[in-house]
Amino acid sequence: MDVLAVYRRLTMRQKAWTIGVGAIFLGSMLMANAEPGYDRPTGRAFTSRSEVIAPHAMAATSHPLATQIALDILQAGGHAVDAAIAANSALGLMEPTGSGIGGDLFAIVWDAGKEELVGLNASGRAPALMTLEYFRQQGLEKIPGFGPLPVSVPGAVDGWFELHNRFGRLPMADLLAPTIQYAREGFPVSEVIAEQLAFNQKRIGHYPGFANTYMPNGRTPVKGEMFKNPRLANTLEAIAEGGRDAFYKGDIARRIDSYMTEQGGLLRYTDLASHQSEWVTPVSTNYRGWDVYELPPNGQGIAALQILNLLEGFDIRSMGFGSAEYVHTLVEAKKLAYEDRAKYYADMDFAAVPVATLISKEYANERRKLISADRASRSVPAGDATPEHGDTIYLTVADAEGNMVSLIQSNYRGMGSGMTPGDLGFVLQNRATLFALDADHANVVEPGKRPFHTIIPAFVMKDGKPLLSFGLMGGAMQPQGHAQIIVNMLDFDMNLQEAGDAARVNHKRSSQPTGSVMTDGGVVHLETGFGEDMRAALEALGHTLGPSDGSFGGYQAIMRDSDQGVYYGASEVRKDGQAAGY
Repeated sequence: MDVLAVYRRLTMRQKAWTIGVGAIFLGSMLMANAEPGYDRPTGRAFTSRSEVIAPHAMAATSHPLATQIALDILQAGGHAVDAAIAANSALGLMEPTGSGIGGDLFAIVWDAGKEELVGLNASGRAPALMTLEYFRQQGLEKIPGFGPLPVSVPGAVDGWFELHNRFGRLPMADLLAPTIQYAREGFPVSEVIAEQLAFNQKRIGHYPGFANTYMPNGRTPVKGEMFKNPRLANTLEAIAEGGRDAFYKGDIARRIDSYMTEQGGLLRYTDLASHQSEWVTPVSTNYRGWDVYELPPNGQGIAALQILNLLEGFDIRSMGFGSAEYVHTLVEAKKLAYEDRAKYYADMDFAAVPVATLISKEYANERRKLISADRASRSVPAGDATPEHGDTIYLTVADAEGNMVSLIQSNYRGMGSGMTPGDLGFVLQNRATLFALDADHANVVEPGKRPFHTIIPAFVMKDGKPLLSFGLMGGAMQPQGHAQIIVNMLDFDMNLQEAGDAARVNHKRSSQPTGSVMTDGGVVHLETGFGEDMRAALEALGHTLGPSDGSFGGYQAIMRDSDQGVYYGASEVRKDGQAAGY
């Protein structure tokens, strides 16, 4: 297969169009930054770049080259899902600090033809050798965060093929061709990724295979340096030619097995060969007229719905963005939702998770009574609903026919476990570290079980029509981040870009699905956009404040204006990303 020819065929016809989009995008950036003191409708002065608006299609990813690849695929006649797969593969190369084919994937897709919203859970399961007894024999109280033991089955590649089999129009070889070309010819490493690669070198660079792939000059590449990954190019070519079985049942699977056995890991060929993704039905709650959708557990998406249900009982608008009253209420609602997260959220094939109860208005009305207006809680109980730092990529694509994709993918904890098998060109995830080692816990480790998962895509419907596809990556930040985006737009009248640019709150150290319990109220981390008076007021309420540590996630979004027939796009200012359309 001549992958370079395939990609050039896709891209040559786009040269004039790409130049035009670039000029429009640059112009919008200059306009957004022309008056730094401009007071946006949020009520505070900050520079927020304009939303991108286009009539036919839109892509928003955390890397500009991935966004352009998505648009190229759309222009070549691809479905929104085709473009999402192509962009995701590119991000695995260009942003390996948050994604890759060694990780898992979740997606929500609006099928415009059938007018149907569907979800895909493409998370992998625990290997057959991964038992509670094994970890007890090792004398471990928790599953390690790195190394061979926390590696579960990577589900992303199977997720690509499930999505492609249902919605795809272009051959998979066409979708992977752009990434294969960049992997062979190289691409310039962007600023945020260069910093994260250097950090990951210190953390996992000593594991066998990592340096050979990501440290070609004895170190990770720096900002602006051209980086190649021919090993990943070979792997993607094998997948393009041999399909998903090339990864799960072919030579790639055998090489993963050999490497993991050598390193003392538990993942084996048979675990890969038996893997299968699952189509699921998204669940929702209504917040002030918007139907907000998330995927059910083993992910943590319904925590966002629980937070919104709790906040709906307060007059958030009158509190004002950035007020101590609002942040206090948000944090206390988050604490309540996360106690339920710690107790109930698990693989629903193994645990009876009371989803309907947890996301009901009646349940929220009872739980809301535990929120005090004048004092931060030190600990809160989980409800009776009986029948932390992670890097991720999020992307969203919408096509000319109205199809929309909300897709999130991750290795967890940055680049994952550090296990970099042979010369395959990617790192395996460490999701199994999120299992509990308590036999009575819903999320206790078991063979074939999916671990509690942090990555969550989101979608919003209004009056039965698709409105918003969005996500906010970043470990336990995600549900509270999703809630903040919705509140920013509905309660504080921010537009799509402002809602993501506005300063965020990240409450940490709630009770965890791995078994640890909050006893001290946790720590509230505030971005620098919040004032000192507000911080002092939060401390007076009993909150412990932490530093602005950069753990506030990354956001991309697309909104559909059905009346005008246009898309709005937004991309995270904290990342290297871009929203663009045509």
